[in-house]
Amino acid sequence: MATDNRIHFWKRNPKVPGSLQPVYGAQHPPLDPRRHRLLKDTPKASSLNSKSKKPSTFHEFARSTNDAWDIDDEEDDGMFSLKQPSSSPVQSRSMPQTPCVKFIKAPEETESLPRPRDRQEFISTNPVQDRLDDESGPANGRVVKSCSDAQLNVNAARNTLQKQQSLPVRPVIPLVARISDQNASGAPPMTVREKTRLDKFKQLLASPNTDLEELRKHSWSGIPREVRPVTWRLLSGYLPANRERRDLVLQRKREEYFGFIEQYYHSRTDENHRDTYRQIHIDIPRTNPLIPLFQQPLVQEVFERILFIWAIRHPASGYVQGINDLVTPFFVVFLSEFVEEDVENFEMASLPQDTQRNIEADSFWCMSKLLDGIQDNYTFAQPGIQIKVKALEELVSRIDEDVHVHFQKCEVEYLQFAFRWMNNLLMRELPLRCTIRLWDTYQAESEGFSHFHLYVCAAFLIKWRKEILSMLDFQSLLMLLQNLPTIHWGNEEVGLLLAEAYRLKYMFADAPSHYKR
Repeated sequence: MATDNRIHFWKRNPKVPGSLQPVYGAQHPPLDPRRHRLLKDTPKASSLNSKSKKPSTFHEFARSTNDAWDIDDEEDDGMFSLKQPSSSPVQSRSMPQTPCVKFIKAPEETESLPRPRDRQEFISTNPVQDRLDDESGPANGRVVKSCSDAQLNVNAARNTLQKQQSLPVRPVIPLVARISDQNASGAPPMTVREKTRLDKFKQLLASPNTDLEELRKHSWSGIPREVRPVTWRLLSGYLPANRERRDLVLQRKREEYFGFIEQYYHSRTDENHRDTYRQIHIDIPRTNPLIPLFQQPLVQEVFERILFIWAIRHPASGYVQGINDLVTPFFVVFLSEFVEEDVENFEMASLPQDTQRNIEADSFWCMSKLLDGIQDNYTFAQPGIQIKVKALEELVSRIDEDVHVHFQKCEVEYLQFAFRWMNNLLMRELPLRCTIRLWDTYQAESEGFSHFHLYVCAAFLIKWRKEILSMLDFQSLLMLLQNLPTIHWGNEEVGLLLAEAYRLKYMFADAPSHYKR
């Protein structure tokens, strides 16, 4: 009988064991839609079975969740100490690259059957993903195979090959978020239209006095990678429009920044600033933990200096969690001036010292310009975010009443998910390459980060209308909103999102009566 069961088991599971699948956290990056589709069918752990019912209110859900919002940092107190510039970075609580596997021992009654050897087997927790990986190849990591793969017959392999050849060719974007701004749809990196746009940008930037309004007009639909650094410096107000003055301004501002470093950075050990530096030191390793570039100690030291100097020069707000994310797009864009490809794996130490200093200073000043327009988001009680979340609720109630009513039925408050959208400017919801494309448009808008962002959030929410309405309880709905499946997004998807946001702005921004009931 045991022999029959074992034979039937292998017939039903021809691909067990399969490939190892990495597990990703709630924030970095969003869940893969293929995995998200299986969440509702995944059996609960035994510890959850002891609960009498699902949490139906926010307070019940919050009590059953340890770190959904990263508000409990006391566990880091014991491991925190003031590090020297070359010390190891503080490790994040989450380890998103740990593979999720189960160790299953072969039953004792089957040990009499011929086996290669007595061992433990890796059983994949996601059979559907295994099937997709077999068709597309090991895109996300090394595939670990066991001896049982020899039992797959030749016909199955031939069918898989035929199926693979019949599928359209589509480049696989790895789950570790790529920084490259290539379209997810597989468009060539440079088309005739893009070449024409690049020439237009170069013509504008080469003029003695750059027409900033014309530059904003062309930047709204995306800035070519080759001219993005200088365009961002101009649109943020860091560089003057007059071309002859740019080199002098850059030299003066960079020297001024490192003057701040010499004047203030040593005070991070003082009693008044120790808590600020401690929180920065804790948050930086959590910034894009899946991208190797940001886990280099040298890069983390750069971020520490930028954030600490900004915090002590803006005592009205100081450092607030979430500001650390706002440095990364500027840092990557200014680094891309010196790196052709594979920015996420670039070794920062290979750059000359002067180049590293220039990237750091430019990132500081451009981030400062951004925060000057949204500083009320980070002052006491964060009133700017409270106002924006309330405006988002009013806007959604007008443009999609079904979604608004569904939130009310499930007792989901907008503040529970949209606070992070406003605090981090959607950086936790989108891959970094999409954030950079999104900020092209924000830089082109007169109030992109403070005003247009509201309509982008509304369009982003309605984008997931079908998925939102399919979630029928508080917990599943909130988990969806915190793990929206955007990992495979590219320029095309961001462009559609911005077009819908512009439509909403055109309809509602200048017609406040549309807001009100």
